[in-house]
Amino acid sequence: MIGELLAVPRLLSKIMFYKIRKGASCVNSKKKGMTLVTKQRAAGWAFLTPATLMIAIMSFYPMFRAFILSLQTGTGKNMKFTGISNYTRILADKVFQKSIGNTFLYLIIQVPIMLILAILLAQLLNNRDLRLKGFFRTCVFLPCATSLVSYALIFRSLFATDGLINSVLVNLHILDQGYNFLGNSGSAKIVIIIALVWRWTGYNMVFYLSALQNIEYSVYEAAKIDGANGWKTFWGITVPLLRPTIIMTFIMSINGTLQLFDESVNLTKGGPANSTITMSHYIYNTCFINVPNFGYAAAMSFLVFIMVAVLAFINLKVGDTRD
Repeated sequence: MIGELLAVPRLLSKIMFYKIRKGASCVNSKKKGMTLVTKQRAAGWAFLTPATLMIAIMSFYPMFRAFILSLQTGTGKNMKFTGISNYTRILADKVFQKSIGNTFLYLIIQVPIMLILAILLAQLLNNRDLRLKGFFRTCVFLPCATSLVSYALIFRSLFATDGLINSVLVNLHILDQGYNFLGNSGSAKIVIIIALVWRWTGYNMVFYLSALQNIEYSVYEAAKIDGANGWKTFWGITVPLLRPTIIMTFIMSINGTLQLFDESVNLTKGGPANSTITMSHYIYNTCFINVPNFGYAAAMSFLVFIMVAVLAFINLKVGDTRD
């Protein structure tokens, strides 16, 4: 008991000594002008500043310049400020309106099909008992590693009048002669959608496969013990846990589809009669193929930017389930 009473003053003296020492160190650091918190903030800003400057220079400044350019007409040094005339012209431009309709048609049909296939393939290739998983994963992902121009040319040759698809259909007596898939509006759009699904399904599958591998296998075992079949397990466990990844891939797919360019240029050249042209393809033609009109092209580009931002915001709000 006496020892414990003697230990109390010693403990109090140690606490007082620690506080005095800490106060002295704070006074010294304040004299130097840098507290610990200030040093941490300075280090954080030191790491953030280069990336912030690069984003501002490479992204936000071009957006601002594009908006200023969209309010002007002319070429070179003869650019004149004309207000919103380029934006009002969009309302009367039938070709651009058609390109918007084509792009959203590809978006509405291709993106859901692609993402559903990607989820199913990821679920299939995540099976522990599946043999040669690495080989099958590589085969599904391989189209993504193909050059955009190369794969477009491959599909162009496949669906040509004398291409492989027509040869097979004629030999099977489904068609009497080769069908001009790329020369007809409806079939040309279907070819573009098939090409997009083939090209990007494996890319999205990798994201889902990575997310599935982070789910504990014991969760599936517990569901199996409770009597849940594969379909109930998929809808009750897999899909809810994949929600963040689904939202991310959906936003990425929307962004990519609204900027669709290579397929329209290399597969159909926007034809026939601009029936398959996309917004990016039409903007490119306005800048470099037809009579150059950079102000009008900037106005269309800024409109595409607004579309991407609005759709991304809607997806984030719809997918956010936090209270």
